[in-house]
Amino acid sequence: MSDAFAGADRFLLTNARLLERRLFAALFLGQSAGKVVDALRGYQNEDGGFGHALEPDTRCPASLPIYVEAALQALATVGTSDERMVRAACDFLARVATDADAGGAVPLAFPVIESFPRAAHWTEWTYAPALNPTAGLVGLLHRLDFDHPWRDEAQAWCWQAIDAGVPAGAHTLSEVLVFLEHVPERARAEAAAVALAKRFEEMADVHLDPETPGTVSPRSTSPRRRTPAGASSSPTPRSKLTSIISNAPSSPTAAGPSRGSHPARPPYWNGGA
Repeated sequence: MSDAFAGADRFLLTNARLLERRLFAALFLGQSAGKVVDALRGYQNEDGGFGHALEPDTRCPASLPIYVEAALQALATVGTSDERMVRAACDFLARVATDADAGGAVPLAFPVIESFPRAAHWTEWTYAPALNPTAGLVGLLHRLDFDHPWRDEAQAWCWQAIDAGVPAGAHTLSEVLVFLEHVPERARAEAAAVALAKRFEEMADVHLDPETPGTVSPRSTSPRRRTPAGASSSPTPRSKLTSIISNAPSSPTAAGPSRGSHPARPPYWNGGA
């Protein structure tokens, strides 16, 4: 074990939650992915959703769609699933979508987060159904090969929203790329990726220079096809999508102001592993 690897292991042991330690153990130490599922059970509520600050920006115990996404990302990272757990989560999302009455879309959060500590940017905008997180949730369900009526309804809504124009913003972009990476309509997804790549320059928190602090570069949001151990997998039909995004122009150009507070997320928060 290298000094750097041992240092990372020691850091996780002293600072990380049980979930992150088990993700690390499954990815790099040969331990069972089932232990990740076991850790996630503690975050799942009786309504099927996930809560208890699974996404640490909010410290809310109630079920939120963003927490469901974090759970699916963890499962996808180690290449496992749990039929009962995921079905209950999808049933929760279906009820949220019905209440939102937005054609299948769900919001990131609900006003209940205001009763608990949270990051300053978690405000009213997170209560509106949107591509973030709906697109990412649909993409992850496809990645897990999990069929559910809500997935199909939300997928149709996402295509309509993407065709109408993806709003500027790194987090929305990241969610849409997860969707495009995993939906079965490959030709349509690749065409949408080409259109998105042409819009990078107008997104204030997406900068074409990957060294710009406080922003997200096209390469950091591009879908990555890797095995749980991190090695490159064999080529897939989706590799063309990765190439489209990864080969977006990389020379610095004029860009809008940076939010400056959101470094690139670890792979399992992006839906890539």
